[in-house]
Amino acid sequence: MEKEFGSLIGGLWKTSGEVLEVKSPYDAKTVGKVHLAGPALIEEALSSATEAFKVLKKMPSWKRAEALLKTADGIEKRAAELARTITLESGKPIRDSRGEVKRATLTFRLAAEEAGRLGGEVVPLDIAPGSDGRFAIVRRFPIGPVLGITPFNFPLNLVAHKVAPAMASGNPIIIKPAPRTPLTALILGEIVTEAHWPSGGLNVVVCANEHAALLWDDQRIKKLSFTGSAKIGWMLKEKAGTRKVTLELGGNAGAIIHSDADLEHAAKRCALGAFSYAGQVCISVQRIYVERPVFENFTELFLKECAKIKMGDPMDEMAALGPMIEESAAIRTEQWVKEALEEGAKVLLGGKREGAFMEPTVLAGTRPSMKVCGEEVFAPVVSLEPYDSFEEALDKVNSGFYGLQAGVFTRDMARILKAYDDLEVGGVIINDVPTYRVDNMPYGGVKMSGSGREGVRYAIEEMTELKLLALNPAP
Repeated sequence: MEKEFGSLIGGLWKTSGEVLEVKSPYDAKTVGKVHLAGPALIEEALSSATEAFKVLKKMPSWKRAEALLKTADGIEKRAAELARTITLESGKPIRDSRGEVKRATLTFRLAAEEAGRLGGEVVPLDIAPGSDGRFAIVRRFPIGPVLGITPFNFPLNLVAHKVAPAMASGNPIIIKPAPRTPLTALILGEIVTEAHWPSGGLNVVVCANEHAALLWDDQRIKKLSFTGSAKIGWMLKEKAGTRKVTLELGGNAGAIIHSDADLEHAAKRCALGAFSYAGQVCISVQRIYVERPVFENFTELFLKECAKIKMGDPMDEMAALGPMIEESAAIRTEQWVKEALEEGAKVLLGGKREGAFMEPTVLAGTRPSMKVCGEEVFAPVVSLEPYDSFEEALDKVNSGFYGLQAGVFTRDMARILKAYDDLEVGGVIINDVPTYRVDNMPYGGVKMSGSGREGVRYAIEEMTELKLLALNPAP
């Protein structure tokens, strides 16, 4: 029988009359039920977070670290349940869900370490005449209640990337999970509560989108950490006023394959990077640029790797590609592919849709103006194009509105450094796909891809303010 949840508010599970049924993208079966929070419960969440801040900002670092480690242990103990829940509510292949659970465990362990390293510095002030003997202490202080809005595609680890830094820095946080995938976040809420985190320090509020504005519009929220679409993210930033905002908004990541690269390695990694979780990853490989002398060779290797990908039931251990989050997303993807074909592109592999499933699709003959190249496709679709010079390849990756991460396959150090200098992205990944991420990395983008950085230590910096204490020991 499916589990039924309320929202986690003030350390208690609060129910309401309106219930959301969470459906599997694979077979549309109900996998859980959640009581939606209305305005009254949202107000309770805001009030409890505000009260919790009085406790959390005075909590010693050892105690914060202890709760974070207990949370990591709790995730490990419930790993099988969490992985199964991720797969059921999101359609992510079960083996990828297990990997996400392991990453979330690491995220909390990293945060526990950072809680003990949240220090500062001593600044000499006697460099100025009249300040003899003076010095200053600079420390980071928590800013207050944080609002974390999370997407459907990583319903555990992207929640962890907001909750764990907030806990490490002594900030209360309200999580609003994606309505398609709230169950995993609510289980995490159970685990954090069992770790004896103070009531109100973590609230998980599942609410209708029309009520979500009540959270961000309230000035008691001091910071927003948002992962989702560019349209919504930049709209929320406009409402920020003087408050702090971190936006992680996706992209249309490019990979460059130069002729000196290990082509077999590049082909395997690009196939994985393009089609993991049906391409529903912000740093999924969407555009591949290959130096012309090796274009045909790479294309043959790449298509062989793509053809190995098994599509099917995400609970199947052998399935590497499951359904998209909903059929409408697959229909939109199919339409973008058709538009590209009408404008002169051709299909090298795939291109067909069945329900919420979209085949792994490889296109050639594309142009930057096509939606499958210029916009974020967020689907199992990748374009493959040749280039004649490395500078041309860099320009192609830089074309467009996004700049999250890029991958470059080459053995030449001069080209590596040029790519690092010239690519307009938040991260340059050498000899691997832009989809590569380890959870202590500073992660975020430029242009329409967002502002600020995640990655535990960097997120902690975004959730704290520097404060100076200038001392005159002998007035």
